This record gives sequence, structure tokens and C-alpha cells, in this order.
Amino acid sequence: MTCRILLIILLLCPGFASAAELKLTTWNLEWLTLRQAGDRALPPDVQPKGPDDRAVLRRYAEELAADVVALQEVDGPEAAATVFPPNRYVLHFTRDRVVQRVGFALRQGLRFTANPDLVALNVTQSATRPLRAGADITVEQPGGRLRILAVHLKTGCREDKLDRSARPQCDQLRQQLVALQGWIAQRRQEGVPFVLMGDFNRWMDARDGFYAALQSTGPLARATDGHSSPCWGGGGFVDHIIAGGAARFWMQPDSLRVTVYRETGAAAKARLSDHCPVSARFLLPD
Repeated sequence: MTCRILLIILLLCPGFASAAELKLTTWNLEWLTLRQAGDRALPPDVQPKGPDDRAVLRRYAEELAADVVALQEVDGPEAAATVFPPNRYVLHFTRDRVVQRVGFALRQGLRFTANPDLVALNVTQSATRPLRAGADITVEQPGGRLRILAVHLKTGCREDKLDRSARPQCDQLRQQLVALQGWIAQRRQEGVPFVLMGDFNRWMDARDGFYAALQSTGPLARATDGHSSPCWGGGGFVDHIIAGGAARFWMQPDSLRVTVYRETGAAAKARLSDHCPVSARFLLPD
């Protein structure tokens, strides 16, 4: 029997494992808002994007053709819809009362359940300067579920030794780490495959204490492991896609992609975003 005939027989047999592919992306859109310059909710130095800028970002979103996009720094669904139109995407955001919200854009037709926000990431409990909660969803596939958490962690502790730094930002990041460890532990206890993705505001490599502490809660796989970002001239990644449970084996090797803007220069960077979309592909059992 030839290999080709054997393959055909296997495909026809009941129980033969087929798979569905999902493209997951994380994208910090840097102050995407419909508010006007000078709005009291915006820092004085923030220049909101105009209609032409949002149109350029929308074209990049179309080219991405992602199934699930974790969004950061977006002023809610109305602003997100200017880049991810509702005829193509369903939008879900945290209940935070902040301009830089975290959420998701999901391809129309993709079934999902919205879980409670991970409010434990707001470690300041400050009414005037709260930190962002995590957006938490479960994508429902014929072969099972995939739990996804979108995050935007505290800035200002990108590369400090986490266990030694006295910076207040690093103390807050340490507290957020505990919240993420708790979330991972719950997913492992449930036996649910999961993905964390977003702007971690943290470089991660084999020596990083933050990532090592995450891994101490359970085995993880990071799409950006061993790579440098080509975004705006290159550097370390702060936007990451991290898989745990069975999802570690669903994340396809070498599927990491960074969408680099064709526009160049400081003016374009200020108009669009200082972050580029970061994507990875997952092959889920069907």
C-alpha cells in the first residue's frame, strides 16, 4: 500500500485528528481615541490620531487578517471600530474607566465567552491613576476551548532585576506578576489550554526573573523567545504571546510574525503607533 493511499484511508477514518488554525495577534495602538487634543482625560502631550491615521491602521488590520487580536491603549469599542469595523470583528473590552483600555477584536463568526476582567492587575487600587485590568475570554472551538488573557502591564521596569530594583514601577510589576501566577495556576487546575498576550512592558530572555517566575507556575512557551523585534528599527520585544497547557503544543514553531509599517520616520511613528502587531499561529484540534 502506498503512502498516498494510506493517507487517504486515515483521513476517511472516524476519529482521525484534523485541526483548525487560529492566528493570534497582539497590538498596542498607542492612544487610539476619538477624544480631541486638550481633553482632560488625555495627557497634555498626547496628539490623538486623525481620520487619515486611523484609515492607515485599518488597512494594516485588514492585511493582518487575524482571528483574535489583543488590543492595548484603546479608548473602548467606539474607537476600536475605526480600525476593526463591526462587519468583520466583534469587540470586547474591560470595564475599566480609563482611556488606555485592554480588549479584543475577534473575527466575526468566532464563538467566544467573555470572562470577568482580571482586576487583580490593578495593584494600585487608585481612583485617579488605576492600572489596567486584563481582558479575559474563552474561544470555543469544536475540538475544545482556548482561554486567552490580554494584558497591558506597568511600564518603567523593562529590564531591571526584578528581585533587586527599588523602583516603585518594579514593585507594582512584581505585584502584577503574582496576579498572573494566580491566573495561570487556575487554568492549570482546570486543565484548560491558555494564552497570555499583550504589552508586558518587559524584555524577556532566558535570564529574566519575571518570565522565570511565570514559568515556575507551569511550563510555558513564548513565541518571541530568541528573537529581536524589527519594529521601528529593531530592539527587544515587550509585546509577547505566551502559551500554556496544551496550547504550548498548538503554537506553531517559527510562526512568529511582526507587521512592520511601510511608513518610516519619527512623524509616522507618532501618527500610527510605537508598537507593531505581533502574531503567532496556533493549530487547534478540531
